[in-house]
Amino acid sequence: MAATPEQPATTTPRRKAGRHRGEGQWAVGHHTPLNGNEQFKKDDDGLNVRTRIETIYSKRGFDSIDPDDLRGRMRWWGLYTQRRPGIDGGRTAVLEPEELDDKHFMLRVRIDGGRLTTEQLRVIGEISQEYARGTADLTDRQNVQYHWIRIEDVPAIWEKLEAVGLSTAEACGDCPRVIIGSPVAGIAADEIIDGTPAVDEIHDRYIGNQEFSNLPRKFKTAISGSPVQDVVHEINDIAFVGVVHPEHGPGFDVWVGGGLSTNPRLAERLGAWVPLDQVPDVWAGVVGVFRDYGYRRLRTRARLKFLMADWGPAKFRQVLEDEYLKHPLIDGPAPAQPSSRWRDHVGVHQQQDGRFYIGFAPRVGRVDGSTLAKIAGLAAAHGSDRLRTTVEQKMLILDVEQDQVDSLVAGLEALDFQVKPSPFRRGTMACTGIEFCKLAIVETKARGASLIDELERRLPDFDEPLTININGCPNACARIQTADIGLKGQLVLDADGKQVEGYQVHLGGALGLEAGFGRKVRGLKVTSAELPDYVERVLSRFQEQREDGERFATWAARASTESLS
Repeated sequence: MAATPEQPATTTPRRKAGRHRGEGQWAVGHHTPLNGNEQFKKDDDGLNVRTRIETIYSKRGFDSIDPDDLRGRMRWWGLYTQRRPGIDGGRTAVLEPEELDDKHFMLRVRIDGGRLTTEQLRVIGEISQEYARGTADLTDRQNVQYHWIRIEDVPAIWEKLEAVGLSTAEACGDCPRVIIGSPVAGIAADEIIDGTPAVDEIHDRYIGNQEFSNLPRKFKTAISGSPVQDVVHEINDIAFVGVVHPEHGPGFDVWVGGGLSTNPRLAERLGAWVPLDQVPDVWAGVVGVFRDYGYRRLRTRARLKFLMADWGPAKFRQVLEDEYLKHPLIDGPAPAQPSSRWRDHVGVHQQQDGRFYIGFAPRVGRVDGSTLAKIAGLAAAHGSDRLRTTVEQKMLILDVEQDQVDSLVAGLEALDFQVKPSPFRRGTMACTGIEFCKLAIVETKARGASLIDELERRLPDFDEPLTININGCPNACARIQTADIGLKGQLVLDADGKQVEGYQVHLGGALGLEAGFGRKVRGLKVTSAELPDYVERVLSRFQEQREDGERFATWAARASTESLS
């Protein structure tokens, strides 16, 4: 936190009362920064740090970086310092930032709508191999994340990315993050409406624009016209969900105020129908409300979900219409239930044009640069120039002719990418974890991969849709509260009373069908070593006790504590 001016040793009641200036909402006149983050944003816009990276830091090295840039503004260009190797989870919360910082960075490549060309994927792979020690993880927001990035290499990486139309602009920071979109937008045979033009217009008009580069906290957007509802719209700050209005035809239903972390909240409908060409204006209006009315005093209350919780959808819509749009929105219908329990598009599916798209599953999003380059080459060799990433850490290859499908599937499976994966391979996600993340307490990626192998061996006949989400800390980057089995990393005691890595268990969360947060059974924690045994045990009980056709989440909500332990 930035230093504050010295105060007198004694302060009058009036002076003390005057320090509290509401919630820091600009719209009600509270422009004085109330914490260090707000101060450094006022001192200099986060977007401006690029010039210093290119002209100073990349030339003088890590030790030349100003602390407010290092742990603040550099996020606006997708850069976070990664965790120093060798620091165990027990020290995460007690060390100072400079003690946790490694002199390498995580760099996030922004992929709006999850859309990639084979050339772009090839370049992503080449950068990984040349600058990132081979790392290139798929995230659950359709991005790619590198690790081991040196500040000296960042300008060259930007040059290579931007030459093929990619960017790291506002991939992190208190700004509009990547716009997630349906990975089958414009190609799926059952699509309600293609949101791609709105994704492109929002990106072109507003990303990298200082109009919205100083928000109270991060802002997450989702746009999808798929009946599968494939962008986890319930947990975004704003989401546009495809619907058909009985009078006006296809358009979007607007949801606002979702988010997870330590205070999870599902988004709420504004009850408004928006045509495709008005989506960017409505998006800008909602972001404007957040910028001006969002809470800036405490970082823990600075997300849009807290404002929505206090206002409710009726007041939020009224302010949006009266002060930002200057016109009323059209009332509209709610979306139907999602058309599939799996929303990741894995498998072989026919497109509108008669060709096919093929969705395949890596292990918990863990890939590498060499393999990504091979995927790009495989797609190109089978006549495709387009690929997609998904919010489930999966990938798709589009535009495959029917006579190329079997050969492409065989090529993917030779790279250990399953087109017909087990429910465990298909449904397990993991965040970055202690390997690189400064907030993490436990390992996630390797743990998730080994869990998949164990469950496939132990429960080969299990064939129900199931999600297992593994998070290294309480911040829920891997959406633990909305998984069938959510695992929140923490230190726990083993049978010998020794502190070891483990997880608090959440059971029965869901998005889409009967969306809600998982159940926390009091005291239900498992060590990392016990995890396969525990998951096998609870899934076996589910199979024994479930009613005909019952989902895991429904069973978990009614099961006894003993059955879940």
